[in-house]
Amino acid sequence: MSMPQQHSSGGHKKSGGISKCGDRYVRTMLVHGARSVYLAAERDPDNMDPLYCKARRIAGRRGCNKAVVAVANQMARISWVILAKGVEYEPLRISQTGSAQ
Repeated sequence: MSMPQQHSSGGHKKSGGISKCGDRYVRTMLVHGARSVYLAAERDPDNMDPLYCKARRIAGRRGCNKAVVAVANQMARISWVILAKGVEYEPLRISQTGSAQ
């Protein structure tokens, strides 16, 4: 798994999208998992989980399919940090910093 793309400058974080490089099965499973997150976020609007909030926020602006891919991308970044740095998943840290690092 290579490092996720990022183009940042002057305090503005800009993450790259999900490319079609790499394992198709893993990418498919990330999208399926993200769709599950999106559906759960729609069913429970009071839940303030960071991934739920991201899914609802992006779906309101850009539509549900783009929200699903954005959440899948975030999940891939979280997975990369967990595997590369050997840290535990901390959802509150993600919501405070805005990224998985």
